[in-house]
Amino acid sequence: MSPKILLAAAVLVIVAGMVAVDQRQALAGEIGGASGYKVLEPIRHGNLTVFPVVTGKSYSTGEFLTLDEGLRSGDVVVTEAGSVQGLVRRHPMPAVRYDGAQVNRLVLVNNSKRPLLLLAGEIVTGGKQDRVIGKDRIIPAESDPVDLSVFCVEPGRWVATSEHFGVSEAMYGSATGGPTHAPMAMMAQPSVRAKAMGDKDQGEVWAEVRKQKNAVVSGAMAGVPAAPAEVERTDSYARLMENQEVKRQVDAVARPIEENYQSLIRQVRDRNAVGVVVAVNGRIIWADIFASTDLLQKYWPKLVRSYASEAVVTRAKDVDVSVNRAQAFLEDMEGRRETIESEPGVYRHTEVNGDGFKAFALTSLLPKTGFDVHVAKMAE
Repeated sequence: MSPKILLAAAVLVIVAGMVAVDQRQALAGEIGGASGYKVLEPIRHGNLTVFPVVTGKSYSTGEFLTLDEGLRSGDVVVTEAGSVQGLVRRHPMPAVRYDGAQVNRLVLVNNSKRPLLLLAGEIVTGGKQDRVIGKDRIIPAESDPVDLSVFCVEPGRWVATSEHFGVSEAMYGSATGGPTHAPMAMMAQPSVRAKAMGDKDQGEVWAEVRKQKNAVVSGAMAGVPAAPAEVERTDSYARLMENQEVKRQVDAVARPIEENYQSLIRQVRDRNAVGVVVAVNGRIIWADIFASTDLLQKYWPKLVRSYASEAVVTRAKDVDVSVNRAQAFLEDMEGRRETIESEPGVYRHTEVNGDGFKAFALTSLLPKTGFDVHVAKMAE
């Protein structure tokens, strides 16, 4: 082979290598900056804006059981602390004494052979009061009774409606009205989630529930003569959101967002759609990011309703919010203070307090995992 041919071949190899590097760099740039996430063009309806988020890498999450799946199958039992004595304890360990029901204590048993994923903001109804879960966590498969960190979202009741807890009627069916979604535990709107996750204060949670009730009466229920009296009689956040007029208005916002995002997920599945950044009235308020598209899809119907509930009661002049601002919101994770809680071999929960935000990451420590299952970020 002549020297000229050898030189030409070498040049081609070098050029091909440079093109491959450029393509990899372009892909890395497409998937955002240090966060590894890329914010796409938004989906808007009224004053609610949702930015889909994709990533360059996702994880296998089929092992995890959601609260909805566990409650529907009966594999997950939630009860008042004072009712735990009859539950089976599998592992030899000292008995735990539960002296009676308390506002901020529930007990959960995971009888499934799969680890259970709990998200802060999920509401379980029943018992002596409806409660909202205060912290993301993972419950091991076939667990002993676990003491949950919860907050009451029904300040006016302390009489049992049932021994165990279940799902809210508000989540029967999806926002699209289709029959494919089974009953779900309600997800509290971001402003209520923030009080449970960030402030961790029962008084603040009750104050926010009352604030949202007043907002519903003066906003969503305005012009509906018969409805305000019904709403005024309840202190239950879940029943407030089950009111037919409130559901109608929430559906009107949630339905087009859910349908459009589900369509988008199908289109960009190969790009790993894993979450959203949420803005109301042009102000970014929240982000939910998951370890996989499949996990996002499981939570999406109730998440979108929670965002829509926030939009319905916070009407204001609409202001556009840009992709760049949403991307910057995801990129800024540097905080002044970091708090870590861990259950060895099960999960690690990290809270980051930064300038104008709080972020929470749930990392699975189960065998063959070691990744963030869910990341939530709230603007303050």
